[in-house]
Amino acid sequence: MTPILELSGVFKGHGTGAERNAVLRNINLSVRDGEFLAILGFSGTGKTTLINLMAGLALPDAGTVRFKGAAVTGPGPERGVVFQSYSLMPWLTVAGNVALAVDAVHRDKPKAARAAMVAKYIGMVGLSHAAERRPAELSGGMRQRVSVARALAMTPEVLLLDEPLSALDALTRANLADEIEAIWEADRRTVVLITNDVDEALLLADRIVTLNPDGTLGAEYAVTLPRPRDRGAMNHDATFKRLRADVTKTLMDIGISAKADGSRLLPQVTPLHAMPRAYAKAAESFTDDRYLHFSQLHKIYPTPKGPLTVVEDFNLTLKKGEFVSIIGHSGCGKSTVLTMAAGLNGISKGAIKLDGLHVEGADPERAVVFQSPNLFPWLTAKENVAIGVDKVYPKASQAERQEVVEYYLERVGLADAMDRQAADMSNGMRQRVGIARAFALSPKLLLLDEPFGMLDSLTRWELQEVLMEVWSRTKVTAICVTHDVDEAILLADRVVMMTNGPRATIGKIVDVGLPRPRTRKALLEDPDYYGYRQQVLDFLTEYEHGAKPAPAPKKPDAKEAA
Repeated sequence: MTPILELSGVFKGHGTGAERNAVLRNINLSVRDGEFLAILGFSGTGKTTLINLMAGLALPDAGTVRFKGAAVTGPGPERGVVFQSYSLMPWLTVAGNVALAVDAVHRDKPKAARAAMVAKYIGMVGLSHAAERRPAELSGGMRQRVSVARALAMTPEVLLLDEPLSALDALTRANLADEIEAIWEADRRTVVLITNDVDEALLLADRIVTLNPDGTLGAEYAVTLPRPRDRGAMNHDATFKRLRADVTKTLMDIGISAKADGSRLLPQVTPLHAMPRAYAKAAESFTDDRYLHFSQLHKIYPTPKGPLTVVEDFNLTLKKGEFVSIIGHSGCGKSTVLTMAAGLNGISKGAIKLDGLHVEGADPERAVVFQSPNLFPWLTAKENVAIGVDKVYPKASQAERQEVVEYYLERVGLADAMDRQAADMSNGMRQRVGIARAFALSPKLLLLDEPFGMLDSLTRWELQEVLMEVWSRTKVTAICVTHDVDEAILLADRVVMMTNGPRATIGKIVDVGLPRPRTRKALLEDPDYYGYRQQVLDFLTEYEHGAKPAPAPKKPDAKEAA
Protein backbone atom coordinates (compact mmCIF):
# COMPACT_ATOMS: atom_id res chain seq x y z
CA MET A 1 0.00 0.00 0.00
CA THR A 2 1.30 3.49 -0.88
CA PRO A 3 2.20 5.43 2.28
CA ILE A 4 0.23 8.63 2.86
CA LEU A 5 3.46 10.57 3.49
CA GLU A 6 6.91 9.56 2.24
CA LEU A 7 10.37 11.12 2.36
CA SER A 8 13.01 9.63 0.04
CA GLY A 9 16.70 10.55 0.17
CA VAL A 10 15.93 13.95 1.69
CA PHE A 11 18.75 16.38 2.49
CA LYS A 12 18.22 19.86 3.91
CA GLY A 13 20.60 22.55 5.12
CA HIS A 14 20.66 26.25 5.94
CA GLY A 15 23.03 28.99 4.85
CA THR A 16 25.28 29.22 1.80
CA GLY A 17 28.86 28.47 0.86
CA ALA A 18 31.27 27.94 3.74
CA GLU A 19 28.51 28.90 6.18
CA ARG A 20 26.27 26.08 4.96
CA ASN A 21 24.97 23.93 7.83
CA ALA A 22 23.60 20.50 6.93
CA VAL A 23 20.54 19.84 9.11
CA LEU A 24 18.99 16.65 7.70
CA ARG A 25 20.88 13.93 5.83
CA ASN A 26 19.49 11.13 3.67
CA ILE A 27 16.09 10.88 5.36
CA ASN A 28 14.07 7.88 4.20
CA LEU A 29 10.76 7.65 6.05
CA SER A 30 7.29 6.32 5.25
CA VAL A 31 4.17 7.17 7.27
CA ARG A 32 1.23 4.81 6.99
CA ASP A 33 -2.35 6.03 6.62
CA GLY A 34 -3.93 6.27 10.08
CA GLU A 35 -0.62 5.82 11.90
CA PHE A 36 0.39 7.83 14.96
CA LEU A 37 4.13 8.35 14.48
CA ALA A 38 6.37 10.04 17.06
CA ILE A 39 9.73 11.45 15.99
CA LEU A 40 11.90 11.75 19.04
CA GLY A 41 14.90 14.04 19.05
CA PHE A 42 16.51 16.91 20.86
CA SER A 43 17.60 20.47 20.20
CA GLY A 44 19.62 20.82 17.02
CA THR A 45 18.70 17.47 15.45
CA GLY A 46 16.45 19.02 12.76
CA LYS A 47 13.01 18.11 14.14
CA THR A 48 11.33 21.38 13.15
CA THR A 49 13.02 21.33 9.74
CA LEU A 50 11.60 17.84 9.21
CA ILE A 51 8.05 18.90 10.12
CA ASN A 52 8.37 21.95 7.83
CA LEU A 53 9.34 19.66 4.95
CA MET A 54 6.30 17.46 5.59
CA ALA A 55 4.07 20.53 5.76
CA GLY A 56 5.50 22.01 2.55
CA LEU A 57 6.72 25.09 4.40
CA ALA A 58 10.26 24.21 3.26
CA LEU A 59 11.53 22.25 0.26
CA PRO A 60 14.39 19.72 0.33
CA ASP A 61 17.81 20.47 -1.16
CA ALA A 62 17.81 16.92 -2.52
CA GLY A 63 15.37 14.03 -2.48
CA THR A 64 11.58 14.18 -2.48
CA VAL A 65 8.66 14.55 -0.07
CA ARG A 66 5.44 12.96 -1.34
CA PHE A 67 1.86 13.09 -0.09
CA LYS A 68 -0.28 10.26 -1.48
CA GLY A 69 2.35 9.69 -4.15
CA ALA A 70 2.46 13.31 -5.39
CA ALA A 71 5.44 15.57 -4.73
CA VAL A 72 4.89 18.17 -2.02
CA THR A 73 5.64 21.61 -3.49
CA GLY A 74 4.04 23.81 -0.82
CA PRO A 75 1.61 23.89 2.09
CA GLY A 76 -1.91 22.54 1.78
CA PRO A 77 -5.01 22.10 3.97
CA GLU A 78 -4.63 18.32 3.81
CA ARG A 79 -1.61 18.74 6.14
CA GLY A 80 -2.56 20.69 9.28
CA VAL A 81 0.25 21.95 11.52
CA VAL A 82 0.35 22.80 15.24
CA PHE A 83 3.54 24.55 16.30
CA GLN A 84 5.15 24.94 19.72
CA SER A 85 4.15 28.63 19.79
CA TYR A 86 0.47 29.45 19.62
CA SER A 87 0.46 32.18 16.88
CA LEU A 88 -3.12 33.21 17.57
CA MET A 89 -4.71 36.48 16.43
CA PRO A 90 -4.89 38.39 19.73
CA TRP A 91 -7.83 40.58 18.66
CA LEU A 92 -10.02 37.57 17.77
CA THR A 93 -11.91 35.32 20.14
CA VAL A 94 -11.37 31.57 20.35
CA ALA A 95 -14.24 31.10 17.91
CA GLY A 96 -12.82 33.80 15.64
CA ASN A 97 -9.39 32.16 15.52
CA VAL A 98 -10.86 28.76 14.67
CA ALA A 99 -13.22 30.35 12.13
CA LEU A 100 -10.20 31.64 10.17
CA ALA A 101 -9.25 28.05 9.33
CA VAL A 102 -12.84 26.95 8.67
CA ASP A 103 -13.56 29.88 6.38
CA ALA A 104 -10.31 29.41 4.45
CA VAL A 105 -10.87 25.71 3.74
CA HIS A 106 -14.66 25.42 3.70
CA ARG A 107 -15.69 28.74 2.14
CA ASP A 108 -18.17 26.96 -0.14
CA LYS A 109 -20.25 25.76 2.83
CA PRO A 110 -23.20 27.81 4.19
CA LYS A 111 -22.52 30.18 7.09
CA ALA A 112 -24.53 28.05 9.54
CA ALA A 113 -22.57 24.91 8.57
CA ARG A 114 -19.28 26.72 9.08
CA ALA A 115 -20.41 27.98 12.49
CA ALA A 116 -21.37 24.43 13.45
CA MET A 117 -17.89 23.22 12.43
CA VAL A 118 -16.25 25.93 14.56
CA ALA A 119 -18.35 24.89 17.56
CA LYS A 120 -17.58 21.21 16.94
CA TYR A 121 -13.80 21.61 16.97
CA ILE A 122 -13.81 23.99 19.91
CA GLY A 123 -15.83 21.38 21.78
CA MET A 124 -13.36 18.63 20.83
CA VAL A 125 -10.59 20.41 22.74
CA GLY A 126 -12.83 21.25 25.71
CA LEU A 127 -13.11 25.02 25.17
CA SER A 128 -16.84 25.47 24.53
CA HIS A 129 -17.08 27.51 27.73
CA ALA A 130 -14.36 29.89 26.49
CA ALA A 131 -15.42 30.36 22.87
CA GLU A 132 -15.87 34.12 23.25
CA ARG A 133 -12.66 34.78 25.17
CA ARG A 134 -9.62 36.35 23.54
CA PRO A 135 -6.13 34.79 23.77
CA ALA A 136 -5.02 37.25 26.47
CA GLU A 137 -7.75 35.83 28.71
CA LEU A 138 -6.55 32.23 28.28
CA SER A 139 -3.85 30.16 29.99
CA GLY A 140 -0.97 28.72 27.96
CA GLY A 141 -2.66 25.34 27.84
CA MET A 142 -5.92 26.84 26.63
CA ARG A 143 -4.15 28.81 23.90
CA GLN A 144 -2.49 25.63 22.67
CA ARG A 145 -5.90 23.94 22.64
CA VAL A 146 -7.09 26.70 20.30
CA SER A 147 -4.13 25.94 18.00
CA VAL A 148 -5.10 22.25 17.94
CA ALA A 149 -8.76 23.10 17.25
CA ARG A 150 -7.74 25.44 14.43
CA ALA A 151 -5.60 22.73 12.80
CA LEU A 152 -8.40 20.16 13.17
CA ALA A 153 -10.90 22.57 11.66
CA MET A 154 -9.04 22.32 8.37
CA THR A 155 -10.05 18.61 8.43
CA PRO A 156 -6.53 17.58 7.41
CA GLU A 157 -5.69 14.06 6.40
CA VAL A 158 -2.38 14.37 8.26
CA LEU A 159 -1.98 16.29 11.51
CA LEU A 160 1.58 17.51 12.06
CA LEU A 161 2.41 18.41 15.67
CA ASP A 162 5.71 20.22 16.28
CA GLU A 163 6.36 19.92 20.05
CA PRO A 164 2.89 21.34 20.81
CA LEU A 165 3.08 20.53 24.53
CA SER A 166 6.66 21.41 25.45
CA ALA A 167 5.91 24.90 26.83
CA LEU A 168 3.14 23.66 29.15
CA ASP A 169 3.21 22.59 32.78
CA ALA A 170 3.15 18.85 33.48
CA LEU A 171 -0.56 18.54 34.32
CA THR A 172 -1.75 20.67 31.36
CA ARG A 173 0.62 18.76 29.11
CA ALA A 174 -0.77 15.40 30.23
CA ASN A 175 -4.40 16.54 29.83
CA LEU A 176 -3.83 17.93 26.33
CA ALA A 177 -1.94 14.77 25.32
CA ASP A 178 -4.99 12.75 26.41
CA GLU A 179 -7.22 14.96 24.26
CA ILE A 180 -4.96 14.55 21.23
CA GLU A 181 -5.07 10.77 21.67
CA ALA A 182 -8.88 10.82 21.99
CA ILE A 183 -9.20 12.92 18.82
CA TRP A 184 -6.91 10.53 16.96
CA GLU A 185 -8.86 7.50 18.22
CA ALA A 186 -12.14 9.05 17.02
CA ASP A 187 -11.33 8.98 13.31
CA ARG A 188 -7.79 7.55 13.06
CA ARG A 189 -6.42 10.34 10.91
CA THR A 190 -2.64 10.21 10.45
CA VAL A 191 -0.62 12.05 13.09
CA VAL A 192 3.09 12.87 13.14
CA LEU A 193 4.25 14.15 16.52
CA ILE A 194 7.63 15.79 17.04
CA THR A 195 8.65 15.58 20.70
CA ASN A 196 11.62 15.34 23.05
CA ASP A 197 9.63 13.52 25.76
CA VAL A 198 10.02 9.73 25.86
CA ASP A 199 6.91 9.12 28.00
CA GLU A 200 4.78 11.30 25.72
CA ALA A 201 5.94 9.33 22.68
CA LEU A 202 5.26 5.97 24.35
CA LEU A 203 1.80 6.96 25.54
CA LEU A 204 0.65 8.32 22.17
CA ALA A 205 2.47 6.60 19.31
CA ASP A 206 2.23 3.40 17.29
CA ARG A 207 5.85 3.83 16.28
CA ILE A 208 8.82 5.90 17.48
CA VAL A 209 11.65 7.02 15.20
CA THR A 210 14.68 8.75 16.70
CA LEU A 211 16.74 11.52 15.12
CA ASN A 212 20.51 11.50 15.52
CA PRO A 213 22.53 14.66 16.28
CA ASP A 214 24.01 14.54 12.74
CA GLY A 215 20.54 14.81 11.15
CA THR A 216 20.16 11.16 10.16
CA LEU A 217 17.42 8.82 11.29
CA GLY A 218 18.33 6.60 14.22
CA ALA A 219 16.70 3.64 15.91
CA GLU A 220 13.05 2.75 15.37
CA TYR A 221 10.68 1.20 17.93
CA ALA A 222 7.25 -0.35 17.44
CA VAL A 223 4.98 0.59 20.37
CA THR A 224 2.64 -2.37 20.84
CA LEU A 225 1.13 -1.26 24.14
CA PRO A 226 -2.66 -1.79 24.19
CA ARG A 227 -4.94 1.23 23.94
CA PRO A 228 -6.26 3.21 25.70
CA ARG A 229 -3.01 3.83 27.58
CA ASP A 230 -3.33 5.02 31.14
CA ARG A 231 -0.30 6.78 32.68
CA GLY A 232 -0.77 5.11 36.03
CA ALA A 233 -1.27 1.63 34.57
CA MET A 234 1.77 1.99 32.31
CA ASN A 235 3.95 2.32 35.40
CA HIS A 236 3.26 -1.39 36.09
CA ASP A 237 3.51 -2.58 32.47
CA ALA A 238 6.64 -4.62 31.74
CA THR A 239 6.60 -3.75 28.02
CA PHE A 240 6.34 -0.04 28.83
CA LYS A 241 9.28 -0.26 31.23
CA ARG A 242 11.41 -2.13 28.73
CA LEU A 243 10.64 0.27 25.89
CA ARG A 244 11.18 3.27 28.14
CA ALA A 245 14.59 1.96 29.19
CA ASP A 246 15.61 1.08 25.61
CA VAL A 247 14.61 4.42 24.10
CA THR A 248 16.15 6.40 26.95
CA LYS A 249 19.44 4.51 26.72
CA THR A 250 19.56 5.02 22.95
CA LEU A 251 19.05 8.76 23.27
CA MET A 252 21.59 9.11 26.07
CA ASP A 253 24.17 7.06 24.18
CA ILE A 254 23.91 9.15 21.02
CA GLY A 255 23.45 12.53 22.62
CA ILE A 256 25.19 13.07 25.92
CA SER A 257 28.71 14.45 25.57
CA ALA A 258 31.70 13.37 27.62
CA LYS A 259 31.99 14.85 31.09
CA ALA A 260 34.87 16.99 32.35
CA ASP A 261 37.95 15.00 33.24
CA GLY A 262 38.05 16.45 36.76
CA SER A 263 41.79 17.08 36.70
CA ARG A 264 41.54 20.51 38.31
CA LEU A 265 41.75 20.61 42.13
CA LEU A 266 39.72 22.91 44.37
CA PRO A 267 41.92 25.21 46.49
CA GLN A 268 41.60 25.01 50.28
CA VAL A 269 39.94 28.37 50.91
CA THR A 270 37.21 29.22 53.42
CA PRO A 271 34.07 31.17 52.44
CA LEU A 272 32.97 34.15 54.52
CA HIS A 273 29.81 32.46 55.86
CA ALA A 274 31.70 29.34 57.02
CA MET A 275 34.37 30.97 59.15
CA PRO A 276 34.95 29.53 62.63
CA ARG A 277 32.99 32.22 64.50
CA ALA A 278 29.82 31.36 62.63
CA TYR A 279 30.31 27.67 63.25
CA ALA A 280 30.90 28.25 66.97
CA LYS A 281 27.71 30.29 67.28
CA ALA A 282 25.67 27.67 65.45
CA ALA A 283 27.10 24.83 67.54
CA GLU A 284 25.70 26.28 70.75
CA SER A 285 22.20 24.88 70.22
CA PHE A 286 22.14 22.81 67.08
CA THR A 287 22.98 19.42 65.57
CA ASP A 288 23.42 18.21 62.01
CA ASP A 289 20.13 16.29 62.27
CA ARG A 290 18.20 19.58 62.44
CA TYR A 291 20.31 21.65 60.09
CA LEU A 292 17.39 23.28 58.23
CA HIS A 293 14.04 23.61 59.97
CA PHE A 294 10.72 24.95 58.63
CA SER A 295 8.36 25.51 61.57
CA GLN A 296 4.64 26.24 61.06
CA LEU A 297 5.53 28.27 57.97
CA HIS A 298 2.76 30.42 56.43
CA LYS A 299 2.63 32.81 53.50
CA ILE A 300 -0.32 35.19 53.41
CA TYR A 301 -0.89 37.87 50.77
CA PRO A 302 -3.30 40.80 51.20
CA THR A 303 -5.98 41.04 48.50
CA PRO A 304 -8.99 43.33 47.96
CA LYS A 305 -11.18 40.46 49.17
CA GLY A 306 -9.12 39.86 52.29
CA PRO A 307 -6.02 37.84 53.23
CA LEU A 308 -5.11 34.96 50.92
CA THR A 309 -3.18 32.11 52.55
CA VAL A 310 -1.01 30.51 49.88
CA VAL A 311 1.08 28.23 52.12
CA GLU A 312 -0.18 27.02 55.49
CA ASP A 313 1.52 25.16 58.35
CA PHE A 314 4.51 23.90 56.36
CA ASN A 315 6.70 21.84 58.74
CA LEU A 316 9.89 20.13 57.56
CA THR A 317 13.33 19.33 58.99
CA LEU A 318 16.40 18.51 56.87
CA LYS A 319 19.64 16.91 57.98
CA LYS A 320 22.90 18.48 56.98
CA GLY A 321 23.84 17.24 53.50
CA GLU A 322 20.34 16.00 52.67
CA PHE A 323 18.80 16.52 49.22
CA VAL A 324 15.01 17.05 49.20
CA SER A 325 12.71 17.50 46.19
CA ILE A 326 9.41 19.39 46.49
CA ILE A 327 6.76 18.46 43.94
CA GLY A 328 3.11 19.36 43.34
CA HIS A 329 0.72 20.81 40.79
CA SER A 330 1.01 24.39 39.53
CA GLY A 331 -0.06 26.91 42.16
CA CYS A 332 0.66 24.66 45.15
CA GLY A 333 3.20 27.04 46.69
CA LYS A 334 6.41 25.12 45.88
CA SER A 335 8.31 28.17 44.68
CA THR A 336 6.83 30.29 47.47
CA VAL A 337 8.42 28.00 50.07
CA LEU A 338 11.72 28.09 48.19
CA THR A 339 11.83 31.89 47.90
CA MET A 340 11.07 32.21 51.62
CA ALA A 341 13.98 29.87 52.36
CA ALA A 342 16.16 32.04 50.12
CA GLY A 343 15.14 35.16 52.05
CA LEU A 344 13.66 36.69 48.87
CA ASN A 345 10.06 36.49 50.12
CA GLY A 346 8.94 37.52 53.57
CA ILE A 347 7.63 34.96 56.08
CA SER A 348 4.08 35.77 57.19
CA LYS A 349 4.01 33.36 60.13
CA GLY A 350 6.28 30.67 61.54
CA ALA A 351 10.03 30.48 61.02
CA ILE A 352 12.89 29.02 58.99
CA LYS A 353 16.16 28.23 60.75
CA LEU A 354 19.38 27.33 58.95
CA ASP A 355 22.34 26.12 61.00
CA GLY A 356 20.71 27.45 64.17
CA LEU A 357 20.02 30.97 62.88
CA HIS A 358 16.76 32.49 61.59
CA VAL A 359 16.57 33.13 57.85
CA GLU A 360 16.20 36.87 57.40
CA GLY A 361 16.83 38.40 53.98
CA ALA A 362 18.99 37.15 51.12
CA ASP A 363 22.49 35.90 51.84
CA PRO A 364 25.16 34.08 49.76
CA GLU A 365 25.04 31.24 52.31
CA ARG A 366 21.78 30.37 50.53
CA ALA A 367 22.51 30.06 46.80
CA VAL A 368 19.61 29.93 44.34
CA VAL A 369 19.43 28.49 40.82
CA PHE A 370 16.29 29.69 39.02
CA GLN A 371 14.65 28.40 35.85
CA SER A 372 16.34 31.28 34.05
CA PRO A 373 19.93 31.74 35.27
CA ASN A 374 19.87 35.58 35.02
CA LEU A 375 23.44 36.06 33.88
CA PHE A 376 24.98 39.34 32.81
CA PRO A 377 24.97 38.83 29.01
CA TRP A 378 28.02 41.02 28.36
CA LEU A 379 30.20 39.09 30.84
CA THR A 380 31.96 35.78 30.23
CA ALA A 381 31.17 32.59 32.11
CA LYS A 382 34.20 33.17 34.37
CA GLU A 383 33.22 36.78 35.05
CA ASN A 384 29.63 35.84 35.92
CA VAL A 385 30.79 33.23 38.44
CA ALA A 386 33.56 35.44 39.81
CA ILE A 387 31.14 38.18 40.95
CA GLY A 388 29.91 36.04 43.83
CA VAL A 389 33.21 34.29 44.50
CA ASP A 390 35.04 37.58 45.04
CA LYS A 391 32.50 38.55 47.72
CA VAL A 392 32.43 35.20 49.50
CA TYR A 393 36.19 34.48 49.74
CA PRO A 394 37.61 37.79 51.09
CA LYS A 395 40.76 36.20 52.54
CA ALA A 396 41.64 34.16 49.46
CA SER A 397 44.17 35.41 46.93
CA GLN A 398 43.07 36.42 43.43
CA ALA A 399 44.67 33.24 42.07
CA GLU A 400 42.80 31.08 44.59
CA ARG A 401 39.48 32.73 43.78
CA GLN A 402 40.14 32.18 40.07
CA GLU A 403 40.82 28.51 40.79
CA VAL A 404 37.43 28.21 42.54
CA VAL A 405 35.71 29.76 39.51
CA GLU A 406 37.47 27.52 37.00
CA TYR A 407 37.05 24.37 39.10
CA TYR A 408 33.25 24.59 39.11
CA LEU A 409 32.98 25.68 35.48
CA GLU A 410 35.06 22.64 34.58
CA ARG A 411 32.85 20.41 36.72
CA VAL A 412 29.70 21.50 34.82
CA GLY A 413 31.35 20.79 31.47
CA LEU A 414 32.36 24.32 30.45
CA ALA A 415 36.14 23.89 30.47
CA ASP A 416 36.31 25.02 26.83
CA ALA A 417 33.77 27.85 27.14
CA MET A 418 34.90 29.76 30.25
CA ASP A 419 35.76 32.87 28.24
CA ARG A 420 32.60 32.90 26.14
CA GLN A 421 30.09 35.69 26.78
CA ALA A 422 26.75 34.60 28.22
CA ALA A 423 24.95 36.22 25.26
CA ASP A 424 26.66 33.71 22.94
CA MET A 425 25.65 30.63 24.94
CA SER A 426 22.73 28.24 24.53
CA ASN A 427 20.11 27.97 27.27
CA GLY A 428 21.74 24.77 28.50
CA MET A 429 25.18 26.38 28.69
CA ARG A 430 23.80 29.40 30.55
CA GLN A 431 22.14 27.11 33.07
CA ARG A 432 25.48 25.33 33.57
CA VAL A 433 27.00 28.69 34.46
CA GLY A 434 24.14 29.27 36.93
CA ILE A 435 24.83 25.90 38.59
CA ALA A 436 28.58 26.57 38.73
CA ARG A 437 27.95 30.02 40.21
CA ALA A 438 25.75 28.55 42.96
CA PHE A 439 28.21 25.80 43.95
CA ALA A 440 31.17 28.19 43.81
CA LEU A 441 29.65 30.18 46.69
CA SER A 442 30.14 27.09 48.92
CA PRO A 443 26.66 27.72 50.30
CA LYS A 444 25.17 26.17 53.39
CA LEU A 445 21.94 25.67 51.44
CA LEU A 446 21.44 25.17 47.69
CA LEU A 447 17.97 26.08 46.41
CA LEU A 448 16.90 25.01 42.91
CA ASP A 449 13.65 26.39 41.47
CA GLU A 450 12.69 24.32 38.40
CA PRO A 451 16.32 24.66 37.24
CA PHE A 452 15.86 22.57 34.08
CA GLY A 453 12.25 23.45 33.23
CA MET A 454 13.11 25.48 30.11
CA LEU A 455 15.45 22.86 28.62
CA ASP A 456 14.82 19.99 26.23
CA SER A 457 14.83 16.50 27.73
CA LEU A 458 18.35 15.47 26.71
CA THR A 459 19.92 18.68 28.06
CA ARG A 460 17.81 18.25 31.20
CA TRP A 461 19.02 14.68 31.68
CA GLU A 462 22.62 15.72 31.16
CA LEU A 463 22.44 18.62 33.62
CA GLN A 464 20.69 16.46 36.22
CA GLU A 465 23.68 14.13 36.11
CA VAL A 466 26.08 17.11 36.24
CA LEU A 467 24.18 18.41 39.28
CA MET A 468 24.34 15.02 41.01
CA GLU A 469 28.04 14.65 40.28
CA VAL A 470 28.92 18.07 41.71
CA TRP A 471 26.55 17.61 44.68
CA SER A 472 28.18 14.26 45.49
CA ARG A 473 31.49 16.11 45.91
CA THR A 474 30.13 18.94 48.06
CA LYS A 475 27.24 17.22 49.92
CA VAL A 476 25.62 20.64 50.29
CA THR A 477 22.13 20.61 51.83
CA ALA A 478 19.77 21.09 48.87
CA ILE A 479 16.11 21.63 47.99
CA CYS A 480 14.87 21.28 44.41
CA VAL A 481 11.40 22.44 43.37
CA THR A 482 10.19 20.51 40.33
CA HIS A 483 7.07 19.27 38.54
CA ASP A 484 8.95 16.31 37.02
CA VAL A 485 8.35 13.03 38.87
CA ASP A 486 11.47 11.31 37.52
CA GLU A 487 13.65 14.32 38.34
CA ALA A 488 12.28 14.46 41.88
CA ILE A 489 13.15 10.79 42.53
CA LEU A 490 16.47 10.82 40.69
CA LEU A 491 17.89 13.72 42.72
CA ALA A 492 16.45 13.38 46.19
CA ASP A 493 16.80 11.52 49.46
CA ARG A 494 13.17 12.48 50.17
CA VAL A 495 10.33 13.68 47.94
CA VAL A 496 8.00 16.16 49.64
CA MET A 497 4.58 16.37 47.97
CA MET A 498 2.45 19.47 48.41
CA THR A 499 -1.33 19.66 48.32
CA ASN A 500 -3.12 22.08 46.01
CA GLY A 501 -3.35 25.77 46.87
CA PRO A 502 -4.54 27.96 48.35
CA ARG A 503 -3.66 26.85 51.90
CA ALA A 504 -1.18 24.38 50.45
CA THR A 505 0.79 22.25 52.85
CA ILE A 506 2.77 19.00 52.90
CA GLY A 507 0.51 16.11 51.90
CA LYS A 508 3.00 13.25 51.88
CA ILE A 509 6.72 12.55 52.13
CA VAL A 510 8.41 9.60 50.41
CA ASP A 511 11.85 8.44 51.55
CA VAL A 512 13.87 7.44 48.49
CA GLY A 513 16.18 4.55 49.40
CA LEU A 514 17.81 4.14 45.98
CA PRO A 515 21.59 3.75 46.16
CA ARG A 516 23.96 6.57 45.26
CA PRO A 517 25.66 7.52 43.04
CA ARG A 518 22.62 7.47 40.76
CA THR A 519 22.32 7.58 36.99
CA ARG A 520 19.16 7.60 34.92
CA LYS A 521 20.21 4.40 33.14
CA ALA A 522 20.73 2.58 36.44
CA LEU A 523 17.41 3.77 37.91
CA LEU A 524 15.45 2.46 34.93
CA GLU A 525 16.78 -1.00 35.76
CA ASP A 526 16.19 -0.77 39.53
CA PRO A 527 13.04 -2.71 40.57
CA ASP A 528 12.35 -0.26 43.42
CA TYR A 529 12.39 2.81 41.16
CA TYR A 530 8.92 2.27 39.72
CA GLY A 531 7.52 1.73 43.20
CA TYR A 532 8.68 5.18 44.29
CA ARG A 533 7.40 6.59 41.02
CA GLN A 534 3.97 5.07 41.61
CA GLN A 535 3.71 6.64 45.08
CA VAL A 536 4.35 10.10 43.66
CA LEU A 537 2.05 9.55 40.66
CA ASP A 538 -0.77 8.34 42.92
CA PHE A 539 -0.49 11.46 45.06
CA LEU A 540 -0.48 13.80 42.04
CA THR A 541 -3.46 11.97 40.56
CA GLU A 542 -5.37 12.34 43.83
CA TYR A 543 -4.88 16.11 43.71
CA GLU A 544 -5.22 16.48 39.95
CA HIS A 545 -8.74 17.90 40.05
CA GLY A 546 -8.37 20.22 43.01
CA ALA A 547 -8.85 17.71 45.82
CA LYS A 548 -8.17 18.99 49.31
CA PRO A 549 -6.84 16.94 52.21
CA ALA A 550 -9.09 16.01 55.06
CA PRO A 551 -8.35 18.23 58.08
CA ALA A 552 -6.05 16.48 60.52
CA PRO A 553 -5.31 18.47 63.67
CA LYS A 554 -1.69 18.16 64.63
CA LYS A 555 0.05 19.28 67.79
CA PRO A 556 3.81 19.61 67.52
CA ASP A 557 5.78 17.81 70.18
CA ALA A 558 8.15 19.70 72.39
CA LYS A 559 11.11 18.95 70.14
CA GLU A 560 9.40 20.23 66.99
CA ALA A 561 8.07 23.31 68.76
CA ALA A 562 11.51 24.28 70.01
